[in-house]
Amino acid sequence: MRIVDVCAFYSPHGGGVKTYVEQKMRIGPELGHDITILAPGDSYSMSERGPHARLITIPGPRFLLDRKYWYFGDEEALHAKLDELAPDFVECSSPWRSANMVARWQGPAPRALVMHADPLSAYAYRWFEPVMSRETIDRRFEPFWRHLRELSQDFERVVCASAELRDRLAAGGVHNTVLHPMGIEADLFSPARRNAALRRRLLTLCGLPESAKLLIGVGRLSPEKRWPMIVDAVAAASQKLPIGMVILGAGKHKQRILKQIAGNPHIRLLKPEKDRIKFATILASADALIHGCEAETFCMAAAEARASGVPVIVPDRGGAADHARGGAGMMYRAGDAMSAARATVKLLQNLPRQPKAAETTTTRGHFERLFADYATVRRGVGVIDTQVA
Repeated sequence: MRIVDVCAFYSPHGGGVKTYVEQKMRIGPELGHDITILAPGDSYSMSERGPHARLITIPGPRFLLDRKYWYFGDEEALHAKLDELAPDFVECSSPWRSANMVARWQGPAPRALVMHADPLSAYAYRWFEPVMSRETIDRRFEPFWRHLRELSQDFERVVCASAELRDRLAAGGVHNTVLHPMGIEADLFSPARRNAALRRRLLTLCGLPESAKLLIGVGRLSPEKRWPMIVDAVAAASQKLPIGMVILGAGKHKQRILKQIAGNPHIRLLKPEKDRIKFATILASADALIHGCEAETFCMAAAEARASGVPVIVPDRGGAADHARGGAGMMYRAGDAMSAARATVKLLQNLPRQPKAAETTTTRGHFERLFADYATVRRGVGVIDTQVA
């Protein structure tokens, strides 16, 4: 199939979407497909990534609040490019303006809306749940729900990477929802990478002996990740057990998080580890991963931890919750530091003697199932299956 991904969330400066589309451009051709990533940028450009993969940008304005990103501002130009590319299948990776543009395109190709973001969890629920019920928030944000319901009628698939998001959208009346969990890099994450000497060095960095427990946190330093809450939770749990924590992350909220740490010698904020083998070794050497964001559409960090044999401590909402099921970790009440502290103590007091990797989907396996689903849609036999694809 000729697949075009209309990717409004793409930025050359990095991020999860960039990683995902780079994987798509590598794996798609290996599976016999032709992949085009169509993104907004400062100017028209085309970068070939092989004989059957390319990244094309068309001119679009930059976001005022984050200059690393652009948006599609010219619907006619987007439609003209889709006409020229003549795709067999079109993906759209944003539920906002670009999705409406793709829905209005007059081409014959079937379409999928890929939910790389969960705006309700990232913003509305996080901001207002302390004072309103989720049902009340949904009523107040009915225009957005109506937008999703209407939009979904123009897409043969609304692809979700977590069961919680898929179920919530379906319950809200969004059509054609399917579950396609994302995958992790094959042969990279494993309990075999656990390194006792590295674990000892990290605990020493946290001012603790080898007998203490080591937590790791991974992710952007942004508000929706709730790092200040995690810092409070770990500090509270440390009253029961000696716990060191290493956070690997970068972002504009670094100073806010350092202020929350407030000189606590047992919690260290470090730069992200770019070397993937070194990162996999650090991850496998921790006793558990703790995560604070209930707005994840999948939660790659938790998936990688599970594959490394590392149990997870995660909120009970959002994509991260999927990774604690089946005995792979503990869930706590989202946004509640004391609930997270209790879950941390309970898990660390009952760690398995032998780390064991949980079964996870590889990145290649994800694309195999996703593209097979698209093929059924294109053949006109795309019966919706709301179970794991």
